[in-house]
Amino acid sequence: MYYYSRAWYLHLISKSKTLPQLTQIQAHLTLSGLLSSSSAADPIPATRLLQRLSSLSAVDHSLLLFSSLPSPDLFLHNLLISSLSLHRRPSSSLRLYSSLLRLPLCPDNFTFSFAISASASLPSLIPGRLLHAHSILSGYASDRFVGSALVSLYLRFSSVASAEKVFDRITDPDPVCWNTVISGLSWNSRFHDALRVFERMIGEGQPFDSTTLAAVLPAAAELLELHLGMNLHCLALKCGFESHVRVLTGLVSMYSKCGDVSAAGFLFRGIDGPDLIAYNAMISGYTSYGDVASSVKLLKELLIGERPNSSTLVGLIPVSSPFGHADLSRSVHGLSVKCGFSSVCAVSTALVTVYARTDDADSARRLFDELPPWERSLASWNAMISGYAQCGRTDAAVSLFGEMTQTTALRPNPVTAASVLSACAQIGAISLGRWARGIIAREELEANVFVSTALIDMYAKCGSIADARRTFDEMPEKNVVSYNVMISGYGLHGRGREGLELFEEMLGSGVAPTPLTFLSVLYACSHSGLVEEGRRVFQSMVEVHRVDPKPEHYACMVDLLGRAGRLEEAHRFIESMDQEPGPGVLGALLGACNKHKNTKLARAVSEKLFELEPERASHYVVMSNIHSAERNYREAAVVREAAWRKRLTKTPGCSLIEVGGGLHVFTSGDRSHGRSDAIYTMLEALGAKIAEAGYRMESEVALFDVEEEEKENMVKVHSEKLAIAFGLLGTEVGAEIRVIKNLRVCLDCHNWTKFVSKVMGRVIVVRDANRFHHFKDGICSCGDFW
Repeated sequence: MYYYSRAWYLHLISKSKTLPQLTQIQAHLTLSGLLSSSSAADPIPATRLLQRLSSLSAVDHSLLLFSSLPSPDLFLHNLLISSLSLHRRPSSSLRLYSSLLRLPLCPDNFTFSFAISASASLPSLIPGRLLHAHSILSGYASDRFVGSALVSLYLRFSSVASAEKVFDRITDPDPVCWNTVISGLSWNSRFHDALRVFERMIGEGQPFDSTTLAAVLPAAAELLELHLGMNLHCLALKCGFESHVRVLTGLVSMYSKCGDVSAAGFLFRGIDGPDLIAYNAMISGYTSYGDVASSVKLLKELLIGERPNSSTLVGLIPVSSPFGHADLSRSVHGLSVKCGFSSVCAVSTALVTVYARTDDADSARRLFDELPPWERSLASWNAMISGYAQCGRTDAAVSLFGEMTQTTALRPNPVTAASVLSACAQIGAISLGRWARGIIAREELEANVFVSTALIDMYAKCGSIADARRTFDEMPEKNVVSYNVMISGYGLHGRGREGLELFEEMLGSGVAPTPLTFLSVLYACSHSGLVEEGRRVFQSMVEVHRVDPKPEHYACMVDLLGRAGRLEEAHRFIESMDQEPGPGVLGALLGACNKHKNTKLARAVSEKLFELEPERASHYVVMSNIHSAERNYREAAVVREAAWRKRLTKTPGCSLIEVGGGLHVFTSGDRSHGRSDAIYTMLEALGAKIAEAGYRMESEVALFDVEEEEKENMVKVHSEKLAIAFGLLGTEVGAEIRVIKNLRVCLDCHNWTKFVSKVMGRVIVVRDANRFHHFKDGICSCGDFW
């Protein structure tokens, strides 16, 4: 047989296109002796064969060839470790690394970088940490290749603090290292941190490339920082990167998410032959902006010459504004099934998000459960947890968070933390909130501004305003959302003056207020009786800060004046508005009429409300109560009959209390609790004690068409009274009792709780639908102003 020269075989290897061609060349090489089992065999042909086999994804053939070589050198080991990692065989890659350690070969920086990259695909961080330790012992702790792989590994597992420590120890990091950090931080939703690293990179005079800009643009997009995005666009123009497809695609996405769809469209049309990624960015931009027609039109254009991928479908799903696009979401769901993408994690996650936001948590959960456990990404868990929280299924949100932390190797990121803290805030379960905070602290997420803000909100809504303020003061950086939440928390607890002081501090720090800031401040003033202060805030909002009042601001001002008894002034304020008063504004005035017993004005207001919201039961209930309080039972009957004819029902009152780590829910007259007999015995004992202290029942709010004795019995068993009685039974003497109620606390329950706090020597905290009430020594923090 005739044998070709070594150079000719190498040429054949480089030109081979298929696996059969390579196996034939391998056979010839073996017969020619160039792949001999002798230790003196030329390593070059084997190396080229391995490289070409890897490029053809023939991993098993690569392993067979490697095992036939007598003593492969370090380069061949590195080549196969890298190939196995690239072709999603991380366990095989690490086994080869382990076998290398038993040979008289020392791993180098390439060995560690390839092995660490392989470990990033495993479900656990432990192998990666062991490789990190090995690299330190081998003297590669500050190597840029190893460091970059370690940074990517830790960010893949959301261990941001570890990634930053590794990065800070790299000697002279190159653009690849910087890009890895920036893109990894963005992937972990640490957008502010990603921008901070980019600013540091520029400040240190480090060279950057188009990949750097492509990595930092998503952070500007997600933070909706249009001005910053425009600065990055200018930087790209100055450096000549504006024509790079990845940068252009990032700019299209940034402008789209920041609401400047026309700029995004202009850039997209300027791309010469846009690829699928560019199409996906523009489709997503149109969908995010709510321009569904344009996104569907662009999809049709794409389908003419190219098949969509999973990212195309994700961009079509109206996650940011799902309401009104239920049909589109179902259509995309159907298309994803037809295209075979329904089991793709990103598509499933987007659909889970959109179904949850349209209050279809059951459909969202079915999709989530259809994903195999090993396919569920952190984003999919986040979507389901936040979906439950948004749908009011707070217990399910907390339970799913616990399942994620206990049964998977995934580590929560800021989105996970904010979602579960929101759920804890909704149910007012401070022990659950503290449990969640413990996990957040363990995962080193507290430094994140979004997580810290969610912690403030959780503490405020769970009744611990001191912990909320302590968390706020400990924040290394504060944004407008942080201030808004803290000011709103002060309002919720009736500490309006502290809210105003914080608002002044915010203005002094240079943080610009938003419409929500003014709403939070007005709310704080309203719940503290700070009428003049509220006036000044509203005036400065309009005249100084040039913020156009929304219906919510007007409603807050009416509530402020109405609570203070200035009903005629509130009425004149409504008449002076430059827009028609909506249900929120008129509802605030009707509530004030109820509080101050102004039947005449209430009639006029209720007539308009019945026209605007004929199906809203609460308006009928308030009007009926106003008539009942004046003993005008005939008029009250007319209102209730109108509600009955419309088949309107009042939301049943319920109260939640946390005792012994468990959550207990009571409804009015509830006897389903396991300690029901003891609870009712306690109620009777409390009734006798507080009667001696001067308590007299307020029964006017009870139904009017029953006897007085029956009214009193009905008021006696309101849900918060049952919850407080159980709290007295289930907690230690002197312990604080916390109750969450879904409706506004009634006059009698408010009075009853004041007396109970006095005779039992307990602090009782009640959060109703409007605010917090802190009862101590017979006095409520609201000053009877709620």
